[in-house]
Amino acid sequence: MREDTRSRIQQIALRLFTEQGYEATSLREIAEELGVTKAALYYHFKTKDDIVASLADDRVAEIEELLEWLRAQPRTPETRRELIVRYAERLDRPRQAELARFLERNQTALRDHPKILRMREKMLEVVAELVEPGDPLTTRIRRTLAIFSLHAGMWLTQDVDAGPEERRKATLEVAISLLEP
Repeated sequence: MREDTRSRIQQIALRLFTEQGYEATSLREIAEELGVTKAALYYHFKTKDDIVASLADDRVAEIEELLEWLRAQPRTPETRRELIVRYAERLDRPRQAELARFLERNQTALRDHPKILRMREKMLEVVAELVEPGDPLTTRIRRTLAIFSLHAGMWLTQDVDAGPEERRKATLEVAISLLEP
């Protein structure tokens, strides 16, 4: 029950932060949207920053889980492909699209947030695992773009006349094609 309430608070806050802006949204508005008192909301999160930190912590935990798997695998083209597939599956979750929209729309307010910076650091660790020390610059760029093309595919194809599954498949195909020269 407590986890459901926490998740519901995150969901409502994420929507309001995205629609109204992080700085323009108050805890009172989040509590009202939830239909609870501000005191009840405080039981789970004392500040808006605590909500953002929890969202970032959840994302970091997912990335760390992926990194743990990746570091236990041989460094092969097959492992890199599997990483892209696994990463795409995680991005396909509804919360991830909402989180990406929130971060994109609130860049200024969150630019120096320590938990958001930690999330970025973890993403750079994923990218670092895709390359080898002797890889030429073009290979490094291609493999980095493989990860970020999954994000771009999510954003840049929203108004394309294609269904979500078709867009997912096309985005994954492009990402995988970038892995190997």
